[in-house]
Amino acid sequence: MRNPPPKPAHGAVRIVAGRLRGSRLAVPVREGLRPTPDRVRETLFNWLMPYLPGMRCLDLYAGTGALGIEALSRGAGSCTFIERDRELCRALADNVVRLRVEGAEVVHADAAGWLTGAARPYDLVFLDPPFDAGLWQGAAAAIEQGGWLADGGFAYVESPREARFELPPAWLPHREGFAGAVRFALYRRSGAVPLS
Repeated sequence: MRNPPPKPAHGAVRIVAGRLRGSRLAVPVREGLRPTPDRVRETLFNWLMPYLPGMRCLDLYAGTGALGIEALSRGAGSCTFIERDRELCRALADNVVRLRVEGAEVVHADAAGWLTGAARPYDLVFLDPPFDAGLWQGAAAAIEQGGWLADGGFAYVESPREARFELPPAWLPHREGFAGAVRFALYRRSGAVPLS
């Protein structure tokens, strides 16, 4: 007699540092869900360390919420998490409650639609959409045109190494790195658009 196929196991993502260091986020199994690896998050937050305390953050394609929760663990003031997948959004909200994460707002919404609302400028925006959807350029344009990123604020962009897209001219390159087939980059918004 054959055994039934195993049920997909839930995954887990570990918070690297800060108040919640070592905490694990329970993550539903989802095709295409690709949490930012520990090593990449460690590098990113080393870059951001001098600026992070009190920052208002936006985790636009939140997924597991690992980026935003890591930011809150390390001293960011608040983070708004946007996730359109109902089960992922529920898991994220459950993790926030279980870990007693302060300053978190979890919103079940499609990012493109949410960005058409009334903007409140954020100091740090995480732009890490599903890689197969090609959303970087459109989302970045909506963030810039809608006034979602404050002057001097940072945008973190994670993409395939070979992906090609244009970002707003006011987003000036700050730091970048590579991890296998992934490029991760930090941009800083200048209030004045640079001359071409």
